[in-house]
Amino acid sequence: MPVKIRLQRHGKKGKPFYWVVAADARSKRDGRYLEKLGTYNPNADPAIVDINIDNAVSWLEKGAQPTDTARTLLSYKGAMLKYHLNGGIRKGALTQEEADKKLAAWLEEKDAKIQAKKDGLTQAEADARAKRLADEKAVSDKRLADAAAQEAEAQAAEAAEAAAEEAPATESSEATEEAPAAEEAPAAEASEEASEEKEG
Repeated sequence: MPVKIRLQRHGKKGKPFYWVVAADARSKRDGRYLEKLGTYNPNADPAIVDINIDNAVSWLEKGAQPTDTARTLLSYKGAMLKYHLNGGIRKGALTQEEADKKLAAWLEEKDAKIQAKKDGLTQAEADARAKRLADEKAVSDKRLADAAAQEAEAQAAEAAEAAAEEAPATESSEATEEAPAAEEAPAAEASEEASEEKEG
């Protein structure tokens, strides 16, 4: 029976979640499987891969063939390296202790890389958030400055209108003061003429 190590799709539409399984090559993609080896969640950044390395290596040693994506995931978690080192142990090229040391060193380095990527992503998110806040603050300050400028213009326009209204009012009051004086002068002249006629 040909055995494949492959992905089984789970999750919901647009949010896939995969199981890594050892299954008969003739069974359906999401059908029966022989053993569940782990999970793969591509929705996170970086992707979350959880695989039982020992079980995966035992299936590889029994002749199970991983699909391309499954091989990539097994390599990512160190299962393919362990399988390779076990082959070296069987041939007598290295001892179990040396193989374990190599695997531990590789896993430590891989974990450091993953942690560095996570730190970089969190730093990038923090920088992006700070930039967004700065942009929003700049827009808000510009809005406030524009509003203050418009209010100052409106106050200046109101002051100009008030000054324009006061100026004609003073001119008209001066004109009304002159007009009665002018009216009084002809009346005085008329009264003088009337007195002269009486005398004459």
